[in-house]
Amino acid sequence: MVSAILPLVLEDVELRRQGKRILGPVSLTLEGEGITVVMGPNGAGKTSLLRAMHGLERINRGRAVWQGGAEDVRARQAFVFQTPVLMRRSVLDCIAYPLILDGVARRDARARGEAAAEEVGLHVTLSAPVSVLSGGERQKMALARALIRAPEVLFLDEPCANLDLHSTAEIERVLTAARDRGTRIVMSTHNVGQARRLADDILFLFDGRLIETGSGDAFFAGPGTPEARAHINGDLLP
Repeated sequence: MVSAILPLVLEDVELRRQGKRILGPVSLTLEGEGITVVMGPNGAGKTSLLRAMHGLERINRGRAVWQGGAEDVRARQAFVFQTPVLMRRSVLDCIAYPLILDGVARRDARARGEAAAEEVGLHVTLSAPVSVLSGGERQKMALARALIRAPEVLFLDEPCANLDLHSTAEIERVLTAARDRGTRIVMSTHNVGQARRLADDILFLFDGRLIETGSGDAFFAGPGTPEARAHINGDLLP
């Protein structure tokens, strides 16, 4: 049996840019199952935290410790950006690309790509260039590409930003299905309603600091900090 790459332990992680602290110090442990929603106002450090956990950011102080070697950890997690990364390929080849990198035969990779597109509800001409997709379709394509490897951990940065209600509902369906299959999901969102629907637990950031954590139910029943209460009430924070 393959050992899990979780838990992920962050120990006093701090990020700085041009000498300015943008995150931290943050200490937390990511383990178990479910969907963790990262919340906070603009500039709170949500994207920076996700990128530090995934390994996209150089950590200036502290450390992020996965269970396993670096190559194995990279292969068993995925990241979906707020603005999906597009390649100069067809929709199907974009989705299948991670499998081709893994050495899967092109025919098999494309067959699995078709199944992944169906799974996320991407009903478009898969031979078309990815540039013709709408915003919602691009996000579904990026999700299919991330999920095709069945990652143990999936990070998503505002996956439904600027999408209509129908596309948002479809993406939430995909995320809950992935969670139910065992993928551990960590995602940021500004949408309080979405956080209520999806969050098994919450990480609330303010001014680069992790100031509140807890189950989704407990957080929304009664946030423990004035900043979190203001945020979910839609109040402006200084």
